[in-house]
Amino acid sequence: MKVLGVDFTSAPRRAKPIVVAEGAVSRSEVRITRIEKLETFGEFESLLRSPGPWLGGFDFPFGLPRELVRDLGWPRNWRKLVDFCGDLTRVELRGILDGYRATRPVGRKYAHRRTDLPAGSSSPMKLVNPPVALMFHEGAPRLADAGVYVPGLAEGDRSRVALEAYPGLFARSVVGNTSYKNDAKSKQTPARHLARGRIAAALHIKATPAVKKQMIDDAGGDTLDAVICAVQAAWGWHRRRRNFGLPDRIESCEGWIVSA
Repeated sequence: MKVLGVDFTSAPRRAKPIVVAEGAVSRSEVRITRIEKLETFGEFESLLRSPGPWLGGFDFPFGLPRELVRDLGWPRNWRKLVDFCGDLTRVELRGILDGYRATRPVGRKYAHRRTDLPAGSSSPMKLVNPPVALMFHEGAPRLADAGVYVPGLAEGDRSRVALEAYPGLFARSVVGNTSYKNDAKSKQTPARHLARGRIAAALHIKATPAVKKQMIDDAGGDTLDAVICAVQAAWGWHRRRRNFGLPDRIESCEGWIVSA
């Protein structure tokens, strides 16, 4: 089965592209065959529409916290929600989230999805470090428009399956809270390089020496994260007869992170 791992960004460009790890999963192994860099959303949309069968792990939130959606009176149906949010400009979305956050008490400024707690992921309300709200705003509507199958959230072409992935979940299982990546050159330390090597070794994948080297040498962590997303998608593929390992019931506006 073809697997994709996608390290997403809300502003793709040459300096910070969307990174895609492509490979295949069988009963016994995950093999990564190539790393691709997408510098535009148009290229990402073409990837989503590429013929199946394939299964992809995508590193951005597919949904929003139920609490936020309820309080703002937004649609709880996933397709209606992403269409609604996709029609907002970034400025409008920022303003709404900033305003909502201002109404909440100290210590509870950010609402979370049920999956964020076991996964240790950031609230999809966050606009900085990382700007996952913007990643949702750019990513989820494109998933919906491409007509892919999103288990628990949207019917679609079942030969093209999209699962929400989160590399930090796997990375922390290997190196704890040790930082393994940073886009700032001044913070690209030997310790982070060593941490990436430990994470890459723990994945137990098959890949060419060039791909393995890129996973470790890419100091921003994008290549390694893309490969982790592919491995998390493969984890879901092995559990495809049990809803890809996701809960039987998923909140329609939230989604769930595979393997959490």
